[in-house]
Amino acid sequence: MVKDVAALIGRIGLGIVFVAHGWQKWTEFGLAGTGASFEKMGVPLPSVSAAFAATVELAGGLALIAGVALPIAGVLLAVDMLGAFVLVHLPNGLLGEGGGELVVVLGAGALALGFNGGAYALDRVLFKNNKVLNPAAA
Repeated sequence: MVKDVAALIGRIGLGIVFVAHGWQKWTEFGLAGTGASFEKMGVPLPSVSAAFAATVELAGGLALIAGVALPIAGVLLAVDMLGAFVLVHLPNGLLGEGGGELVVVLGAGALALGFNGGAYALDRVLFKNNKVLNPAAA
């Protein structure tokens, strides 16, 4: 039970951060602004990458919070953060201005919680016998 509560707290905390970043890309910056920013950072296909990042971060964050489609959300969020690390943060190192420590933690956390989201997840109810979307299925 303690593990499940810890996983729930981790999913909610991590999910809130992803939702905030995805929401910011959609509403504060807009996809055009996010794409322009990505272009300045040298991200390939900046408009497509902006739409991918904004959507994955918002929807994936909500999925983490709710505990639904956790393996899919975890993998997509980890891929998103891997892209951010390799394409943007790697030249700045791990720590300091523009460093990659946050995206490493976010990606690793999303991947871990995507496959170990705990008992308090909608996946446990909705996909009781599906081993892909509910790794705990018997």
